[in-house]
Amino acid sequence: MAYKITDACIACGACEAECPVEAISAGDIYVIDPEKCIDCGACANVCPVDAPQPE
Repeated sequence: MAYKITDACIACGACEAECPVEAISAGDIYVIDPEKCIDCGACANVCPVDAPQPE
């Protein structure tokens, strides 16, 4: 199971820097590539608005 970033994302970039497999990319809101995501939760631990959620 991969994480997905919800519409709550404020595009602060905190999650992108924390991802150990570089699965997160910038956009209007950040996006997690489910093929790369290893379900570690590092992104969710640093997000100030709890946007990354398990799918």
